[in-house]
Amino acid sequence: MQRFILKRLVISLFLIWVVVTLNFFLFRILPGDPVRFLFNDPRMTEEIRQRLYASFGLDKPLPVQYGLYLLNAARGELGKSFVHLEPVAKIVGEKLVNTIILVGPATLIAIILGSLLGVVMAYRRGTTTDTGILGMVLLFWATPTFWVGLLIIVAFLGVLPTSGMFAPGASYLPFSQKIGSLLSHLILPLITLSFALTGQYAMIMRNTLIDILSEDFITTAKSRGFRDHYILRRHAVPNAMLPMTTIIAINIGLIMGGAVQTETVFSWPGIGRLMYDSILTRDYPVLQGSFLVMAVCMIMANFIADILYGFFDPRVRY
Repeated sequence: MQRFILKRLVISLFLIWVVVTLNFFLFRILPGDPVRFLFNDPRMTEEIRQRLYASFGLDKPLPVQYGLYLLNAARGELGKSFVHLEPVAKIVGEKLVNTIILVGPATLIAIILGSLLGVVMAYRRGTTTDTGILGMVLLFWATPTFWVGLLIIVAFLGVLPTSGMFAPGASYLPFSQKIGSLLSHLILPLITLSFALTGQYAMIMRNTLIDILSEDFITTAKSRGFRDHYILRRHAVPNAMLPMTTIIAINIGLIMGGAVQTETVFSWPGIGRLMYDSILTRDYPVLQGSFLVMAVCMIMANFIADILYGFFDPRVRY
């Protein structure tokens, strides 16, 4: 087991290095000059422009910039924002917390609801119940997240807050009222993101369970007189959770940076909205930091999933 974990750890560290390298060079080949874009003043002299390049470290040769970027990234220093003029690590860290507040509950709701719907569909395969739920979850899966968000905003306009994370002036309210403001602003984006994820989990659980229910050990359990509900709960569902573990890990990594649509529609101040705003303003250091955090979350989530997979199913280790 230790050898298996060490091998996965080495692979994960290598992937992080590849991502850091691609992340660095990707934004160096994009068109547009961030200094000219941010400080587009005809009165600016060439001397001032060169000083700005030097202050952001853009005057050094590319290999030197790359070496400094690797060194700083290893120390958790991701540079300074062109727009906010603050450390990128501080900005991304604050926005990441806001994203976790939204993504964590949404993922948990989607896993529970999707798994339950998948179990019902597999158990009632071929019936009207299966067909009805299947059509519903396929609709969940196929509908674009931003479209769902817009429909929910129209449906609840004037009933619940549709933008932001807190009401104006919430920072001056007592703690209990501030939490209430947060929860009221969380409801609609939480529904939207859960809606988008539930369909995928339900389909995967259904298809996996259908395959497992045709296995020999299920037939053996039935021949021994065990009831269907017992077989489903004690034998089928635990085995179906193995593939679900991988999908859950991948989705958690993706959603850390992939909730861009939901956060943009609802103006939720998370890392997805930060990436959207940074693209518009060509704030390359913030984009680099955001993509790096997203990639590291993805790789680490897959690493944890591999370890759990090897723990639950010893065959994977070999």
